[in-house]
Amino acid sequence: MGTPEFAVPSLDALCDAGYDVVGVFTQPDRPAGRGKKLTACPVKRRALERGLSVYQFEKVKSPEGVEQMRALAPDVAVTAAFGQILTKELLDIPVRGTVNVHASLLPRHRGSAPINWCVLEGDAAAGVTLMLTDVGIDTGDMLISRETPIGELETAGELTDRLAVMGGELLAEGLPKYLAGALVPVKQDAAKSSYEPMLTKEMGEVDWTLPAETIARRVRGLNPWPCAYTDMPEGRLKLYLAKPVPCDDAAAPGMVIVSGPKAGLIVRCGAGALEILEMQAPGGKRMAAKAYLAGKRIDVGTRFGKESEA
Repeated sequence: MGTPEFAVPSLDALCDAGYDVVGVFTQPDRPAGRGKKLTACPVKRRALERGLSVYQFEKVKSPEGVEQMRALAPDVAVTAAFGQILTKELLDIPVRGTVNVHASLLPRHRGSAPINWCVLEGDAAAGVTLMLTDVGIDTGDMLISRETPIGELETAGELTDRLAVMGGELLAEGLPKYLAGALVPVKQDAAKSSYEPMLTKEMGEVDWTLPAETIARRVRGLNPWPCAYTDMPEGRLKLYLAKPVPCDDAAAPGMVIVSGPKAGLIVRCGAGALEILEMQAPGGKRMAAKAYLAGKRIDVGTRFGKESEA
């Protein structure tokens, strides 16, 4: 049971290990692209490539979803970024329970966007936890986990790609041990837990009064979606990569203090300054800031943020 690209390595791991995957549950096809054409999710595409049966329900907890699960009579269910809540009725069907590939070092970062929040909150490391699903939100007992450091300029998208592979590897290692009774489930310490909210487009707006380090994490943590942004006189500027730099300039937060194809683009923050490394100017393409400045100017003294409209 999975939906996005993150879940594909886990599906591959099950198939490559020789398990009899009796069915793949995933989200319904959604409109995508400029033409809003109905498009299958990555897990469905990979399942069809492997000749597996695919089942799509708007709500898997519906009577039809539950009936289909019962008809398949699985020994064990595996979930990875499925995107739907499983009820006790569903969880009671697999004989050996439901094993979830969760993209954080539980009990930290429960919820729908754990990888983004690892970056947003400045964690030194991220990881994957193999756990048993219960009726709570990522509250089940843990089986095995694996940790990896987060790169200094690593974005949430780049970290997602790495953790997806790690998740498949951990599933290949941990599932047979669990089924053989060689892994002892460990209860999570609720006192150390954190439940993170869903991401929204509004979270992308940069508040230049914040410290540069905080804004840099916001830029990396919201890449590729919903993407950090700020207003400039010409319109909305999207930020894809940035890093904090020392600053002794007394300019107001949001003020461009350095701009040029060699020096780069640096903006004053509430504490320190932010060097914008990758960006997308209004009406333009995503590119390195220095490359953009080789063809167009952003003057020192330009004000970013809502006040730029004044």
